[in-house]
Amino acid sequence: MPTLSIVIPCYNEAKNIPLILKRFSEVIKNNHIEVILVNNGSYDESDSVLQEHLSQYPFARTVKLEKNQGYGYGILYGLNHVSGNFIGWTHADLQTDPVDVIRAYDIIRMTLKQVRGDKQSVLFLKGLRKRRPIFDVFFTCGMSIFESLYLKTKLWDINAQPTIFHRSFFEQWHNPPHDFSLDLYALYMARKYKLSIIRFPVLFPKRIHGTSSWNTGLAAKWKFIKRTMAYSITLKGNLSHDVHRPSH
Repeated sequence: MPTLSIVIPCYNEAKNIPLILKRFSEVIKNNHIEVILVNNGSYDESDSVLQEHLSQYPFARTVKLEKNQGYGYGILYGLNHVSGNFIGWTHADLQTDPVDVIRAYDIIRMTLKQVRGDKQSVLFLKGLRKRRPIFDVFFTCGMSIFESLYLKTKLWDINAQPTIFHRSFFEQWHNPPHDFSLDLYALYMARKYKLSIIRFPVLFPKRIHGTSSWNTGLAAKWKFIKRTMAYSITLKGNLSHDVHRPSH
C-alpha cells in the first residue's frame, strides 16, 4: 500500500486551518496518508490555532518557519519533512477540496496495481480546475499558451492543485524556485523527465475565509505575469540543455 504525504503551506490561514483539518478527517479513511501543515511565517493566530487543534487529528502535524520566504519555500520546507513515498502539496484556503487529495491517492493505488518496478516512480498527478470565473479562465489560458510555446512543452493550468508525485522525483530537483513559480518548475520538470502525467478534474470554489496573498486585482495579476515570464527565461536557460530522464 503506497503512503502519501501532502504538504499545506499556511500563511495567515488561522480561520481556515480548523476547517481544512475537519474536512480531511471526513475524507481520510486509512492511516496511509499524512498531512503536514507548514506555518509559513504567519503573523496571525495560525500558530496557536495549529497547537490547539492538531491533537484532535492524528494524521496531521506541523512544521514552522519563523519568516515567510515565499509560497514555494514553504512547500519545499514541508517536502523535506515528509515520510511518504508519494508526496505533494495543496492549498490551505479550501479552494481545492481535500477530497481531491483522496481521489489522487485512489488513482495512485489503482495505477500501481497495473504497473511494477520503475514505472511506479514516474507517476505525476495534478488537478485540472473546473467551473472558474471566466476572467480567471482567460488569464490561465493566456499563461498556459505562453509557457507551452516558450518552453516548447505542454503546460496547461499550471497552478491547479493538488500536485502529487513519487519522492524520487523530488530528490532530483536542483535549485527550485521559492515563489509561485514552483508549480511551473514541477510541471515542466515532469514533462522533461517524461513522467506519466495524470490530470484529473477538480472544482475551484471561492475562498471561505481570508484573502489571497497574491491574487488581489489586475495589478497583482500583471506582477504575477512579469515574474512568471522572468522565471521562464531562467528555467529555459538552466534546464533545457541538461535535463535527462531519471534512472531509478
